[in-house]
Order: sequence, then C-alpha cells, then structure tokens
Amino acid sequence: MCKKDTLNYIKHLLTDFRFLFTVWLVMAIVPWLRIWLQDKFDLDYSIFYHSFWHAWQQMPLYIIYPEDGNYFLYGPLFPLLMAPLAILPYQLGRLLWMLIITFVPYWSVRKSLLSTRQQLFMLWFIAVEAYTCILDSESNSLILACVMFTYLLTEKEKDCWAGFLIALGTVTKIYGIVGLAFLPFSRYRLKFLGWTAAWTVILLVVPMLTFGPEYVIREYHEWYNVLVHKNNLNQFASGQNISLLGIVRKVSGCATYSDLWLLIPGLIVFALPYLRFNQYKHQAFRMAVLSSVLMFVVLFSTGSESYGYIIAMGGVAIWYTTVPWHLNRFDIALMIFAFIITSMSPSDLFPTVVWREIIKPYSLKALPVALIWFKLSYELCTRNYNIEEYNKTIIS
Repeated sequence: MCKKDTLNYIKHLLTDFRFLFTVWLVMAIVPWLRIWLQDKFDLDYSIFYHSFWHAWQQMPLYIIYPEDGNYFLYGPLFPLLMAPLAILPYQLGRLLWMLIITFVPYWSVRKSLLSTRQQLFMLWFIAVEAYTCILDSESNSLILACVMFTYLLTEKEKDCWAGFLIALGTVTKIYGIVGLAFLPFSRYRLKFLGWTAAWTVILLVVPMLTFGPEYVIREYHEWYNVLVHKNNLNQFASGQNISLLGIVRKVSGCATYSDLWLLIPGLIVFALPYLRFNQYKHQAFRMAVLSSVLMFVVLFSTGSESYGYIIAMGGVAIWYTTVPWHLNRFDIALMIFAFIITSMSPSDLFPTVVWREIIKPYSLKALPVALIWFKLSYELCTRNYNIEEYNKTIIS
C-alpha cells in the first residue's frame, strides 16, 4: 500500500463513526477488565456503589468509610439512582457504570446541533479526557452530557425536560444549575422556570419515599456541611482546585483572601454577553454561550479536578468548531496549547518532571482553558455572530 493510500485509509477511519464508536467502547472495556483482572481497588465506583447500601441501611452518607477511603459528595438522590447497579453483582454493575459514563456523553455529542464534522472533531478532541474519567469511574462526563442535553432541549423548546435535567444535575452534584444559563434563549421563560422549580421539588422529595423523610432531610443538611468542609480542604490540595481560582491561590500562596474577589468579576464577565439581545437569534452566538458555560463551571470551582476537564475541553471544542468566522493562527495555537497542557500533561507522554514540579502544583492544567475562555468572552461581547453579514463583509 502506497503512502497516499495509507493516508486515505487513516482519514477514512478517523471520519467513520463506527470506528470512533469502537474506540470509545474499548476505552470503557479496557479499564473495567484491567481493574477486575488485577484485583485493583476502584475508589469512585466503590463510593457510588456503597452509597445506596449506606442509605438503604440508614447510615450516614457523608463520612469516610474504610471500604471507600474518601468522601461521598453527591446529593441524597444519587444513591437511589445507583440502586439498579448496586443490586447487581459488583463487577457487572461496574461494567454498566463504565458504559454509562462513556456513552451518555458520546450520545450527547451525537444528538447535538453540531454538524457531522464538528461532532467528529469534538469526540476525538475530548477522548483523552473521557478516558481519564473512565479510568477512575468518574462521573464528570455525565455533567458534560447533562449540560449538552439541557441546551439541546432548550433549543427544541422542550422546556419540561430541560428543566428536569437542570433539577437532576443540581440535586445530585450542584453543577447542573448552570443549565439556567440557557433560560434567556427560551421562548417561554416562565414555563422554563416553572418546570425547573417543579422538578427540583419532586427530585428533592423522591428519595424520601424510599429512605424516609427524616433520614433524607438530615442527609441534605450533612451534604451542605461536607461541601463547605471539602471547599476548605480544596484550596491548596494538589489534586483539587484545578481551576482559575486554583492558579491564583497556588501561585500567590495566599490563604487569607476570599475567592469571591475572583468569582464575582468572573460572573460579571460571564454575564456581559447576555446584554447583546440582538445576537440571541443567531445559533452561533447561543453555541458560543454553551461553550462559555462548559468552561466557566470548571474554571470557577474550587472542586475542579483533572477529571472535570472533559467538561471544559468540550467547551473548547465547541468554541473552535462553531465560530462563524475564520480562525486565525492564534486560535489554532491556543487549541494546540490546550491539548498539550490540559489533556496530555498528566499522561505518560508528557515530561513527568514538568507535570510534577510545575503544572500540577500550580493548577496550570487550567491555564489554556482560562485563556480561551477570556478570548471567547471578548468575542461574545464584541463580535457579530451573523454568518451572512460576516460573509458580506469579507466579499466587500
């Protein structure tokens, strides 16, 4: 086979969704087999699995159990959602969990409003981050899917189900609340808010039907306490606060200031594009807001860890593929920078000493995403997202 034929064959493979699906399937199966056959401890799935049995036995959810080794940080609804897996044989339940955290985000991209080419790029681009999540049975990929589906349902005017996903994401891991960022794009905003509120009440109450009102109310209170406690622990933790907040905190070494000094300006920058009402009608603008949401939720959270960057890098991929103007060399350089520093730096392909001594201690995994988010925020505040008018300007 000549060089040209080889390149064409590789190109064909990379643009074939069947091959891509197979790659993602392998990403799910290999870690499951590796941990099972080597009899290794799967920390996160163990926590999720035991959460149901702890709740079923009316035991506290938010303490560290010896068999888990870390805090459970999800809402009291989450153990109920884990019930179908927890009652299965342990390894079968873990396999299904691996498949869920792999293919729900895959499906969210495939069902999105992105073109076929854009979907291909995004799924390849976030594959490294997805695999990182799968290796440790992390649920952050489901947050990406939750936000992606919330945006899609808002666009399709299915406010009831958009509200359901916002409520579901909020009462399980808080982050789902960012779906409210799409409220201004809904034609029926009161209906959107009404369904979100109704679903929130329903999902707060549902665990009480199984575990009892007194127990669940107590655990909601304990959930708040453990989140506050974990936030304090995260400030200088090496594997936590991998965010813009973390960069400033760890580079400065200062423990006395409040994160609100960064969070409030960040919220203002995030909110400014919403003043451009004349841009709401352009789907490219709304997709850019989706991109901003996915990056913002990671950059401005002290709970952000390496696994969470499947969310942020999803936002980066959407920014790169959906802007209605031609990307320049700086944009391409930012993408390469993000892929190398954010996705590849924790891997064995990156110089270990640089990762261990520079990037990890100062949360610099967040730096490329932060630069892209600031650039995107500037574009959202200044650029015209009407592709037709943009083309007319280029022609003239």
